[in-house]
Amino acid sequence: MAGIQAPVTNINTDAGSSANAAGGNFRFALTALTVLFFMWGFLTCLNDILIPHLKAVFNLSYTQAMLIQFCFFGAYATVSLPAGALVKRIGYQKGIVGGLTVAAVGCLLFYPAAESHSYPVFLGALFVLASGITLLQVSANPYVTALGDPATASSRLTMTQAFNSLGTTVAPFFGGVLILSAATVGAEALSADAEADAVKIPYLMLAGVLAALAVIFSRLKLPKIEMEANRTVTAEGDSVWSHRHLVLGAVGIFVYVGAEVSIGSFLVNFLGLDSVAALEEAKAAHYIAYYWGGAMVGRFIGAVVMRSVSPGLVLAFNAGAAILLVFAAILGSGSLAMWAILLVGLFNSIMFPTIFSLALQGLGKQAGQASGVLCLAIVGGAIVPLIQGVVADTAGLQISFLVPVVCYLYIAYYGLKGSKVAD
Repeated sequence: MAGIQAPVTNINTDAGSSANAAGGNFRFALTALTVLFFMWGFLTCLNDILIPHLKAVFNLSYTQAMLIQFCFFGAYATVSLPAGALVKRIGYQKGIVGGLTVAAVGCLLFYPAAESHSYPVFLGALFVLASGITLLQVSANPYVTALGDPATASSRLTMTQAFNSLGTTVAPFFGGVLILSAATVGAEALSADAEADAVKIPYLMLAGVLAALAVIFSRLKLPKIEMEANRTVTAEGDSVWSHRHLVLGAVGIFVYVGAEVSIGSFLVNFLGLDSVAALEEAKAAHYIAYYWGGAMVGRFIGAVVMRSVSPGLVLAFNAGAAILLVFAAILGSGSLAMWAILLVGLFNSIMFPTIFSLALQGLGKQAGQASGVLCLAIVGGAIVPLIQGVVADTAGLQISFLVPVVCYLYIAYYGLKGSKVAD
């Protein structure tokens, strides 16, 4: 496959700056952005800890517990397109500051949610938090693809996404110690109110960090990006929906995020099955780090591999490997099932950034709007886990992992055929 064609851009730096200075600005901007990728990975992965915790606190079914992901990723469905329009109006940097501020407010809302001991209030706080993260996604992802050589856009986005995975690797330890420990240490003596209170301090801490980052990013001098029409793009008046590889890429983002989130959401309960590992929740939470840590390692590897191997081919290979591993987890037991499902994270690694960058090929001036469409597709993280929750309640938890298998089958197709730009 031909090299990735990211949007052609104008990068405005200080007057009189040389190319070397501009390159330095790119490196500084990419370094700063990796902090954002870390934070939203951290916050998103904490849902995997909240699910078993709130499931126990409020005595929820699997389907009811998956409303956590439904509300969190449902924000992408309602906020992504307005966020794309907002970023187009105010710019990437102000979009980042706004996203951090909204996310901080969402974290603060966990305090009244715990005080009221209300599951709906928890869901509302998650929606606000996710709205801020959505604004960050819409601002940061296309910014990264534009900062540098178009031919290495996929590799560059994969590298920054590796730090997103670092956040998801650290989060289970943080959540396991500060949240799930309340359900295991003297659990019989704790009231439901006391267990709900376990989220107060962790989310207040996160609110403080996000607010501090908002202040820092409001003061940073980052390169300003102006999108120009790419010569490979068709008529300027064409609808963004007319690009087949973008539409199919949006479906790819939908099923990928759905599969990744579903597996992560059910990991603690899966590892708690007697037929698998029979682990207590707090101990199982530590093993989630292997799932997300594999994604981190795989993204560093993928960033190098895709400099010489077609991103579409790498995507299809990883999807095939994920299918085999999930089948091993469904049909196996004990250590085989446990490590098979954890290893899926390694092959998930390059999927999101690769699908995202392949879908933006040749879109030039339309890349901002296209980014909003792709981020809208992240709503798969709301729908697919809910579907798996229904299957888990009716057919059993282990068999419910057939739902992610269907998702990976589509991703393999997109890597091999669907990502090709129509002439």
